[in-house]
Parts: sequence; C-alpha cells; structure tokens
Amino acid sequence: MIEIRRAENEDFDQIWLILHEVFLKGNTYAFSPDTTREEAFHLWIEMPLATYVATENSNLVGTYFIKPNQPGLGSHVCNAGYVVASNARGKGIGKLMCEHSLKEARKYGFKAMQYNFVVSTNQVAIELWKKCGFDIVGTLPKAFKHIEHGLVDVFIMYQWLN
Repeated sequence: MIEIRRAENEDFDQIWLILHEVFLKGNTYAFSPDTTREEAFHLWIEMPLATYVATENSNLVGTYFIKPNQPGLGSHVCNAGYVVASNARGKGIGKLMCEHSLKEARKYGFKAMQYNFVVSTNQVAIELWKKCGFDIVGTLPKAFKHIEHGLVDVFIMYQWLN
C-alpha cells in the first residue's frame, strides 16, 4: 500500500538517491546532472512550501514538492515537481502523488496548478498529467537540452482548481 506524508529532513538521504538518479539521466528535469546534494536539498526541501514522500512498506518510492509558481500577484497558482524511484515505476505512484498534490493545493488556497517545463519527449508524464486534468497551454520550442535527443520542445501544462 502506498502512503503519502509530509517529508522530514531525515528523509532526504532517500530522496537524494531518487533525485540524483533522475537528474543524472538529463531527460526529464532541467536540473543539471551535476546538481549537488546540497543544491538539491535547497531546491527540493527548503524552497518549496511543502515537500511530500510516497512510501511503500516504509520504503521511499517517490517524492513531490508544491510551491507558489510566482510571487505576489501570481501566487494563487502553484507549481509542483514529482519524481518516482526507477524501481517503483508503473505502480501508479505518480498518479497518486498528483492527486494528492491537487488536494493539498486546494487546502493551501491555490486556484490553479501549472507545470512550467514538461519535456515533450516525456510521453509517460504528459499522458499522466492529461489524465489528471491538465491541458497543454503552451509550447517552448527547443527549450530543453535533452541528453540523447538534443534540443527538444517543452510544454506548459495548466489546471484550474475548482
């Protein structure tokens, strides 16, 4: 059974293992493959409004953060970032975290959620976000330096929260 809870600082060793593996691949996140543990801690734990972990039998299998997408007059729209451990993919963890984040966003009073940088070659994520109610509202041509494919498009995806 998958459980989602607020992350604690002690979780970061396991979070880092998941993040580091994803960042090294250079195919889904804009974070540099040489992002340090300290930089990742700041980006994933300190900067967001909240960070969560998904666990299965007390093993950390995923994590996400939520934060305002913009300051001030844009702060009613939130942003979230998700990562699932490679050995836990295909179990619906990404969907569970997305659904959880949408509920949390509403609790925090956000009116919408926006993903700023969905790499166009990441079809699994794009289809998942669409199933979760997101629309592609913009395309940034050749905005991502994909490790394997070179310059590829990036999508902006958006959902108004009722």
